[in-house]
Formats: sequence, structure tokens, C-alpha cells
Amino acid sequence: MLKLPGFDIDRFVRETLAEDLGTGLPGGGRDVTSDTVIPVEARFSGVMDSRDAIVVAGLPIAAAFFRALDPAMEIELLVEDGQAVGPGTDLMRLSGNARAMLTAERSALNTVQHLSGIATLVRDYVRAMDNPACTLLDTRKTIPGLRLLEKYAVRLGGGSNHRMGLWDAAMIKDNHVLVAGSVGEAVRRAVAAGVKEIICEVDRLDQIEPALAAGATRLLLDNMDAPTLRDAVAIVAGRVPTEASGGINLDTIKARAATGVDYVSVGRLTQSAPAADIGLDFTPL
Repeated sequence: MLKLPGFDIDRFVRETLAEDLGTGLPGGGRDVTSDTVIPVEARFSGVMDSRDAIVVAGLPIAAAFFRALDPAMEIELLVEDGQAVGPGTDLMRLSGNARAMLTAERSALNTVQHLSGIATLVRDYVRAMDNPACTLLDTRKTIPGLRLLEKYAVRLGGGSNHRMGLWDAAMIKDNHVLVAGSVGEAVRRAVAAGVKEIICEVDRLDQIEPALAAGATRLLLDNMDAPTLRDAVAIVAGRVPTEASGGINLDTIKARAATGVDYVSVGRLTQSAPAADIGLDFTPL
């Protein structure tokens, strides 16, 4: 069973299935197609497989969807989350009640396709960055309700997590600076409030020293090209970690990471990852 701090897999499975079944809606609470077409005693075997080269993520959650509807279902996970596989690789075998399989199929596939898509894209970015001295980070640009799962997929792909939310570090951005009046004043307010980790976004070189003097513990260098990033890293001179963000894609990440920054953050890892092509084929028993 997958265990992630703060993530309730039973609740996630229950609420996802309830959404698909229309539980609580007029006429809802059932899979009308399976209930009317498939005999209650029918049994299937099934194989989930990848049609592309992917990094697998979410298989234990897929298994939980099937077991929620048929606790006696026989399920064999053939690969582990985080494993890179080629096209045509079998990921899971299952055998059990046909109605349960058909009802849970889309929820299980949606989850594995989405999370594997993220893990695979992260792997592609890590390879393109080609810099073990620099860490690839995600952002808070996640689908509401799926943040813990999406950030889990990022880790499986070889990336690391930025803030988990608004609670675990301060991140001072342009709108905070606008209200506070300056970068330095915004950072000073966070320091005065006792915040331990203060990430400050700067988009100009002349903002670096005021942010550091006020007590920033990390600088996010926003939308800077590679030469400007090198200048920023030289000014910081190792006093705090530095992070490049903004305008970073598979074509630009290597040059940005090579400037000496400690981190590169990319929102599209979770915001724009394409779903992995994964299928599930059933055979009547």
C-alpha cells in the first residue's frame, strides 16, 4: 500500500469512484452500462501495459481502485513505481469480478497515465539538464486535490519538490514586494515574523543585495537569461542557494543549469505533462 504523508489513499479512491458513479446525484450511484450489460457473476482477467517508453507511477493506487470494488480481486504488480520501462511492457495483471474491473478501469488508468506522464517528463528534463550539481524542482502549479500525488511522481522521475504549499516556507514574489514597498522591506517583515525559510524572487541584479541584507535564505532568479544568471550567481557568491525559474524548457534548461545555480524550477513538470499512453485489455474467463 502506498503511504504518502498527508495523503489518504482510501479517501482518494472512494471520492474518485463516487464522482465517476454519480453518487448522491439523481439517478446516480451506479455504472449503468456494466450493471445492465455484464452478468453479475462474470469474471475477467486483465493486463495493463505501456504503449510508450515511460517512468511508471501510480500502480499501487490503480490496484486500490480495483480492490475497493472487489476485495478478492487477484492483482500482480509486474513493475515498481519509479521503474523505467519500454513500449509493450506489462505493468499489472489482474483477475476478478468483471463489473468491478470495468467500473474501476477509467479511474485506475487516469491516475497511472497522469502520474506516469509527469514522472516521464521529469526524467526527460533531468536528462536534458545533464548536471548532477543542479537540482530540478517542481512548483505549486498542480491540479487541485492532486498535489501530493503529482509531487510524488516528480520524485519518481528524478526531480525534487519545491514548497509543498503555502505553509512550509515564505516565497516573496512581485506582488508581495508591491505591497511592502521594496524587496528588502518584504523580507524584513518575514524575518520579523520568525519565518525560518524565506525564498525571495528577484528579477533584477540590483535587488540581490537588499534581499540578502534583509535575511533571505534563498534567491529565486526569475526570468533571467544565462549570462544574467551567471552575473547573479557571482554576486551571491555562495551566501545563499540560488534558483533559476521562468522560461525554462527542454531546450534551455542545460544552459541555465550550467550557470552555477543550485536549483532550476519548472512549472510545466506538473502543469503541462502529457498523459502516458497506457492501456488495459480484458479477457472473459
